[in-house]
This record gives sequence, structure tokens and C-alpha cells, in this order.
Amino acid sequence: MSSSKPKALLLGTIDHEPARKDWESLSSIAELIEPKSTNREDFIKECQSGALDGVVAAYKTFGSREVTGRFDEELIKHLPKSWKFLCNNGAGYDQIDVAPCTAAGLHVSNVPTAVDAATADTALFLMLGALRGFASPIATLRQNKWKGSPAAPLGHDPEGKVLGILGMGGIGRELKKKAEPFGIKVQYHNRSRLSDELAGGARYVSFEELLKTSDVLHLSLPLNKQTRHIISTPQFALMKPTVVIINTARGAVMDEAALVQALKEGKVASAGLDVFEDEPNVHPGLLENPHVLLLPHMGTWTVETQTAMERWNIANVRAAIKDGKLNSPVPEQADMK
Repeated sequence: MSSSKPKALLLGTIDHEPARKDWESLSSIAELIEPKSTNREDFIKECQSGALDGVVAAYKTFGSREVTGRFDEELIKHLPKSWKFLCNNGAGYDQIDVAPCTAAGLHVSNVPTAVDAATADTALFLMLGALRGFASPIATLRQNKWKGSPAAPLGHDPEGKVLGILGMGGIGRELKKKAEPFGIKVQYHNRSRLSDELAGGARYVSFEELLKTSDVLHLSLPLNKQTRHIISTPQFALMKPTVVIINTARGAVMDEAALVQALKEGKVASAGLDVFEDEPNVHPGLLENPHVLLLPHMGTWTVETQTAMERWNIANVRAAIKDGKLNSPVPEQADMK
């Protein structure tokens, strides 16, 4: 006999015990199910078969793309009519095409603030490490070659440097707070200027001025059609040749091949990268460059942050089923009924 409860679909895994308990507690208001599919083609067939009928809300992880692929117009047209809420476990949701979701009445949420502190910590690590030129001596020390021969070039102190933040949302504002005790001055560019309270003393500048005057450029903006390759060859040409570029957003907001060329030509001094265009693949020119500090997308890779993200996302699923609304809808759907 089938359950009369609405269904909550788990796309991916929930890895931390407090969050697993939260998910299991949803069984009082929903039937908890998982797909049997392991690839997009089979997932579409599973939807078409009626096996997922009754699903009202889904919890989606980044890794579940292996099962569903992009949530695009093609996939969305096969979802059961009952499916009204898609809860994405992450601040970024570039795997989801929001416009066709909106057109189909599918509400989308993300996890906008739980990621801020850990991602800003990662950006600060990359900024200090890239300024000081630590990538090369870390590698030579592990090869038992001390500082290398010749030794790594001298790095630079953070004090007195100008940090330019492109996209000063929650992560950017958190980085500002963490960077200022190092004697760093902060300026930013957004589509719209922040209130004085949110800006916290950071100077608002044009996009062009940000590129021309920043000693360190931090990319902290979402990936979409407008921001893809927002930093490429023309933008590198405007920057100081001593600039350090930090990216903890999404790899494709910067043209990776153009960055490799700019580093090779001395138009960019160094970079600290946590994200890449074709993850988990990294451009060989970045791997080979001793002035680039690399991390394999570790921005939120802490027990505390991952647990908080999972619990936040489950709270969105709970709100969807109980109240018919999401706690943190994506900005594009802020006015969606």
C-alpha cells in the first residue's frame, strides 16, 4: 500500500550524523526516497515510469550531477507534476537553469550564508600564500630540495596592499573583515552599490578602476551567462603586472587559458585558485606554473561548515513540505509565488 504522505527525494548523500538525523526526522511528514538511477538517461526514464510521482521536494548535492546532469529545460519537462521544490546544498547553483525552473513552477533554494566564513578563510589562505610566493617552496621542500635552486623569489607583505573584491556578497564581506587586520585596504565592485552599513568602509569603485588599481583581485561572484569569463585577456591587460588573482567562486568566471597566458607573459604575477573551469581537470599550464597556489575546491571542506550546510538544506526541504515555501529561495525567484 502506497504512503499518503508527500515524498522527499534525496539526490546525493548526507554525510554528517546531525544532518542525517534531521533528514530521518522528516519521515514524520514525508516518505523519504532515493532514485535507483545512476545516470541522466536512466533518471529521465525513472521519472517517465512514474516511480517518482508524489515527490514534492528534493535535496540536491553537487555530486548528484552524475545522476541527473544539469537541471535544464530538457530534464525539467520530465519531472513529475508533483515536484515543486528543489533544494540545492551549496551557495552556487550553476548546475541549475533557474529560468526553466521558474517557468515550470519549480522553486529553487540554495545555502547562501553557511558557506561564508569557511570560503573566506580559504580565500585569505590563498591570498597570503600567493602574495608570499609559498607555492614553489612548498613543492621544493616536499622534494627535499629546501627552498629550491635557485631559491624561490622573495614574496610580498600584505600590509598596505589594496584588495579588490569583485562581487561583495556574504563571502566577500567576510573576507574583508578577515583581511583588514593584516593592514589591507579593501575596495569592491558589485552590480549595485552596497549600503554604507554592509560595505563597512570598503570603497565602491567601477569595474575598470577595480581592475586597474587592485594589488589583489578576489573573484567572489556567481557563475551565470553574464559572468562567464568576466575576467579574460582584455581585463588582464588593465591590471597591474604585479597583481595577484584569487578565485574561490567558480572556475569559469575567469578564462583559464587566458590566465595561463597572462602568467606566462608577466601580465599577472601569481594566482591562488580553489576552483577550475573543468573540475576535476586542471589546465596543465596552471599545474606547471610555480607561482600558482592551487587547492582542489576546498572552500567549504570542514566538518562544521559541511554539517551546517546539510542542516540548512534539510530545513529548506522541511519548510517546502510543511509550509509550501522555501527559507532561502535563490534571488532570481525572490518574488515567485
